[in-house]
Amino acid sequence: MIELSRVTLGYDHRTVLSDISVRAREGRIVGLIGPNGSGKSTLIRGMARLINLFSGHIFIDGRDLTTYKREEIARLIATVPQNAVLPEAFTAFEVVLMGRTPHLGLLRGERETDRRIAWQAMEATRTEFLADRRVGELSGGERQRLVVARALTQQPSILLLDEPTAHLDISHQVEILDLIKGLSLDRGLTVVIALHDLNLAAQYCYWLVMLSEGRVHSEGPPDQVLTVRGIREVYGAEVCVQPHPVNRLPMTVITRGESGKRDLQPPVAK
Repeated sequence: MIELSRVTLGYDHRTVLSDISVRAREGRIVGLIGPNGSGKSTLIRGMARLINLFSGHIFIDGRDLTTYKREEIARLIATVPQNAVLPEAFTAFEVVLMGRTPHLGLLRGERETDRRIAWQAMEATRTEFLADRRVGELSGGERQRLVVARALTQQPSILLLDEPTAHLDISHQVEILDLIKGLSLDRGLTVVIALHDLNLAAQYCYWLVMLSEGRVHSEGPPDQVLTVRGIREVYGAEVCVQPHPVNRLPMTVITRGESGKRDLQPPVAK
């Protein structure tokens, strides 16, 4: 379990998030939602200890994150960032194999076990056909799937993802999120994921945390967070929220465009 208690985060002397308390349990997916600039990426970086806390505490299984060594954190937590920079001259398999670095001893190269784990991660993300291709030859979506495969190769207990489906078409979005949900359920993986798409968040997340102006606006199951009033207050958008026809989870549809000035109705045929 990873737990944040009254955490304040930011950069230099600028506060981005204030008084954040969030808990994510094993086997569950917690989704971070909110408009651009609300602090989703900052919260992911704070959980990974990529930036320092201004105040508050982050605990993993009850132990303060600041007491962990960097190599311990690297074995426990894997992060899938937005727009990851990858070495373009490396092959896809070499990039995925980098995920084994936290598990390698001093001056010890990869063993066959490490290579097998990397290959299994590529199979899980359906990227094995890219194994021998150079990263510089790959599309944005293919690169993103490699970054997910590299994170899985770490064999973490906690997986933090910042918009992992941003460059993917709908088929690959569902593919990646199905994979992540399966790992969460089958391996007891703790997952925190930042998403822009409210419908994907509703379908895949057990618990949602809606951020607004650097604070938690609301949190809870999707049907409690994704409400017409809440979305209007946080996003400034007029929407209709209805039960999905298949699974009854909340489905959000925009009803007004241009900041509410114009109804989104098809033109009337003359």
